[in-house]
Amino acid sequence: MRLRPGGRRARLRAQGCGGVGRGPAHASWGRLVTAGTFTTVDGCALTFDVVGKGQPVLWQHGLGAPLDQPVEVFPQDSGLQRITLMCRGHDVSSLGDPSRLSIAQFADDALALLDHLGIEQAAVGGISLGAAIALRLASLNAVRVAKLVLARPAWVDAPSIARQHGHRVAAQYLETYGAEEGAERFRASPEFLEVKAASPDNAASLIGFFKRPRPDTTIALLSRIPLDWPGVNRAQIARIRRPALIIGNDQDYVHPLAYARELAGLIPGARLSEITSKTIDRAAYVAEFRNALASFLPDVGGDR
Repeated sequence: MRLRPGGRRARLRAQGCGGVGRGPAHASWGRLVTAGTFTTVDGCALTFDVVGKGQPVLWQHGLGAPLDQPVEVFPQDSGLQRITLMCRGHDVSSLGDPSRLSIAQFADDALALLDHLGIEQAAVGGISLGAAIALRLASLNAVRVAKLVLARPAWVDAPSIARQHGHRVAAQYLETYGAEEGAERFRASPEFLEVKAASPDNAASLIGFFKRPRPDTTIALLSRIPLDWPGVNRAQIARIRRPALIIGNDQDYVHPLAYARELAGLIPGARLSEITSKTIDRAAYVAEFRNALASFLPDVGGDR
């Protein structure tokens, strides 16, 4: 792990007991596990999860997803340290000012977490929204990124409003009808049925939004993030000079395999791994995802 003293840490107000806002560390199957909270410069309290003692990997979740999502596919006993920031409005992280919700803000928060933990450089990656955060970091803050993983990307170099329209419709149904009735009505909507026909797994995720414990955060996130994008153009993406792994699968309406292939073509030397869709075989999806990460992430290095 590459550490640096100070950084922006002085601008962060630690929460809870001990150190720099970390929660109690404990052993889990021989691994160091730390949960903690820190407060951003604009007063938003965010939670994070750290497991392992090896090379640091910032590994981010998708939009509206729980911590279980990135944890499930991360290789076990890999000698890596997984660091996951629960973005604004996720898990028990504060929502903050809804007008600040954006991929750019989430990326800034991720950098603030690395500063908070004293980590100068890490492998950076994530799923869907997490991939967008990682792409922005690698394009605009390359010195902090050792390796890059973009898994099931939902954006390339522009908004993807049409493919994410169902998210915004789900937010409207949730706000208008509440969780139970909203989900029932949404199941009959043309937007849901279109997604379901192409990707039952994506459809299940859309229904899952109605089950999140904090409806206000769900409405705020789904109303804004699907209109956003990573904020980096094709030329900036093509200038990335870090080892990169792109993971994609077919039968994925929101995260087209074409996006993964396009990004793999844009980033010099990027490795493309096409894995089984959850719609086809969830166990194979998880196993192939873990194998792709395990064959790429160890021995984290910077420039080629």
